[in-house]
Amino acid sequence: MEKYSIFHIEGGLGKHVSATAVAKAIKNNHPKRELIVVCAYPEVFLNLPFVDRVYRIGLTPYFYKDYIQDKDSLIFKHEPYFTTDHIHKRLPLIENWCKLYDLEYKGETPELVFNARQIQFGERKWKRAKPVLVLQSNGGPVNDQPYTYSWARDIPPHLSAELVNILSQKYHVIQICRSKEQGIPGAEVVHDTMTNMELFSLLLFSERRILIDSCLQHASVALGLKSTVLWVSTSPKVFGYPIHDNIKAEIPEGIKLPDSYLFDYNFHGLNHECPITDLNMFDVPTIISTI
Repeated sequence: MEKYSIFHIEGGLGKHVSATAVAKAIKNNHPKRELIVVCAYPEVFLNLPFVDRVYRIGLTPYFYKDYIQDKDSLIFKHEPYFTTDHIHKRLPLIENWCKLYDLEYKGETPELVFNARQIQFGERKWKRAKPVLVLQSNGGPVNDQPYTYSWARDIPPHLSAELVNILSQKYHVIQICRSKEQGIPGAEVVHDTMTNMELFSLLLFSERRILIDSCLQHASVALGLKSTVLWVSTSPKVFGYPIHDNIKAEIPEGIKLPDSYLFDYNFHGLNHECPITDLNMFDVPTIISTI
């Protein structure tokens, strides 16, 4: 009888990159089962040697007949974000995810594998005369507003401008943001549409990286690239990695949180929830010293 492990993932791109470590743990714990991944960003998993097949959510024809009915299948679909350990920030996401699935966690970390064409694209797209420094100033999905600043995850615009002004003397700064309106003078602004693996290929040709809690910090770990990561409302203990230089913003204690339910801050950074009165939440010399 066919034996399968079925791993279903929802959420954003960064969460999917983290999930590659969980997929590896599933395979390590159940090596004789084929690993089938169902997710929102299939290309993240396509080249991974421990994944047997990948489906996009909603594009699963005959899935029940092929993998469930009269088959020996293990289902891994529970949501790690709503576990007690995650809400109380007791464990890193990947370790907690494995605990949720009753998997022995052996230190698996995210992994990305590029095919030859993706590497070729990156080489043609991202090589510059000066060493490349990647600055991800803004993250998350593009919405209908031309300019949005999430205090909860983004680098304050004046800080991005100061960093670009200093670092552009030595590096070619490529800024990743949501829209051209968020571009910083002196940086090459990248906001155009491309595949996720094409975006991640930028990291392969970068010398240094200043990132936020978004997809590129997870991808950097998957590629073994130490980066500087600026954290505002989220916790590097939960979402971060020891390989990085993790710098946490100063947020005052005793803030009232009237709209908060299971989590403290809305990741989109709603303006009325902002707990700080001064956006000088990071020390520039400290950031520069990590580069």
